[in-house]
Amino acid sequence: MLHLFYYILLYSTPVLITPETSEIELKITEMEFVEDKTRELTFEEISDPDFQARFNKDLNFVPQDYNTRSAYWVKLKLIVQESNPGYLLEFFDQTIDSLSVHIKHETDSTFTSYQVGDMLPFKEKPIAHKNFQIRLAQSGNYLVYFRVVSHEYADIRVAIRSYSWFVEYALAEYYLYGILYGMILIISLYNLLIYSAMREIKYLYYTFYILSVGLFGLAVDGIGYQYVWTNSPQWNQIAHGIALFLIIFWAILFSKKFLNLSIRSPKINKVLNWVLGLRVAFFFYVLFFDHSLFQFRNIELIPLVIIFIGSVAVFKRGYKPARFFIVAFGFLFLGFILKALLMWSVIPFYILTYYSLHICFVFEMLFLSFALSDRVRILKANRDRALKRIISQHEENAKLKDEMNANLESLVEQRTVELKEKNELLSQQKVEISEINSLLDLDNFRLRNNIKTIQRERLQNKELSYDEFQEVFPDKEACLNALSKRKWSKGFNCSKCGNEHYSDGNALSRRCSKCGYLESPTTNTLFHGIRFPLEKAFYILYETLNKSEVTLTDLSQILGLRINTISDFKKRVHSRSDNEKENLNEIFKNLEDVPQL
Repeated sequence: MLHLFYYILLYSTPVLITPETSEIELKITEMEFVEDKTRELTFEEISDPDFQARFNKDLNFVPQDYNTRSAYWVKLKLIVQESNPGYLLEFFDQTIDSLSVHIKHETDSTFTSYQVGDMLPFKEKPIAHKNFQIRLAQSGNYLVYFRVVSHEYADIRVAIRSYSWFVEYALAEYYLYGILYGMILIISLYNLLIYSAMREIKYLYYTFYILSVGLFGLAVDGIGYQYVWTNSPQWNQIAHGIALFLIIFWAILFSKKFLNLSIRSPKINKVLNWVLGLRVAFFFYVLFFDHSLFQFRNIELIPLVIIFIGSVAVFKRGYKPARFFIVAFGFLFLGFILKALLMWSVIPFYILTYYSLHICFVFEMLFLSFALSDRVRILKANRDRALKRIISQHEENAKLKDEMNANLESLVEQRTVELKEKNELLSQQKVEISEINSLLDLDNFRLRNNIKTIQRERLQNKELSYDEFQEVFPDKEACLNALSKRKWSKGFNCSKCGNEHYSDGNALSRRCSKCGYLESPTTNTLFHGIRFPLEKAFYILYETLNKSEVTLTDLSQILGLRINTISDFKKRVHSRSDNEKENLNEIFKNLEDVPQL
């Protein structure tokens, strides 16, 4: 085993750590690695001397090239000249699911193994820090193998740090995290209080949006894994995906409400509704069926771009509160772009670039708060201007009123004279109009008589269609009126007791004053008990008495009744005696008894 150790060190380039070294960072492109596409290679196999030739560097490898179905074995050689400061081997990406580290000092006979990763409870970490650290306890030569498995893109990057630099760096980092999450909490509580006072839903949407940003930060930074869901590694696998969905969900709702897109830009509002629906459907599919799709974070640029375009469009149309909104989402848009460029290794890895999204989130929160306060300020200014205009208008109205009152008295006498003249003229015109109305009434009377004559002739000539017939008998009331006058043309005679005195009931019925029997015009007539409109029964009677050649089928289509219904009623008509038929026909002959339109 010792020969193997020196063999590997001899044919590999080690990383030299001097007493002056406080930190060394190594990217995957600076280390030798092997991709295990089957995930079946064991540590004994990859540490075999015959296997070492398969370890190679790939200078073009970027995090986006990471294959989530593979395991990656990485080899690292270290030479620590002096252990007085003490050193740590640190892995940056705290979202790695499984990280198996095998480390051997030149004085050791075997490798010491560590198993870490965000699929294990946080308490199993060697050091209570959001990242993964392994101690390098003594000086000398080290050989390190580590295996990386992750369900999403992993940034395989390590650092060798001295204890003193690690403490300084960790304290500063956690201090800044405290400021960030403190700001999120304060801004959330502030907007929640504003919502409770003003009851404007946009403040509640903004509060949920800020809390979602905080949840996303806790998930991707590992702070939530350390302090919030310490014993729930299964939640650690999906927390960032759920938080990112909530960010987009509340961002869309807040943007729609703040920009009032339903009124100011209906087309973009409709597009955002579709995007929101599709994003919700995609989220539930990923949540319940395929968690690996959470890694496709770049799709969130789509709603952000649409929101940004909508804010610019609304601002161009004169909505001033959108100006800070544009700047805020511009920062958020910039943060996502910088994060994507960092993942693609387009821009170098620095502290500022690594935390670019956090920085942009801070600026976005500040400018969105400015946007909300600016909106209130602009609304207040608009209200003040409106009040000034109202006051000015009132003053102008009062001035005009005084001027009008001053001129009113001089005009009253003139108007009085004019009104007297107008009244005399109107009186004269009233007399003339009365004479004209008398002549018109006479003409109308003659015209109605002419119409009755024409209709009587048309009825007797048997030439009325159903539409023309409806002009004479337009409804049930007209039919009942004609039937009533025909039935009681010789006076009322109660069918129960023979009494001749009555009082009027509803629907042209008559109530016997003796026995109280209420008799309808249709009682004991051909139309008694029919179950279809009376006016249609009148038309069937008219066609039957006139012996029309219209078939039952044609009548069924004209009246919208069944053929059997029409046939039964025609049989009822034919069953009457000739004398009864003649009496029924009198209904159509005595047209003067029928109301005219």
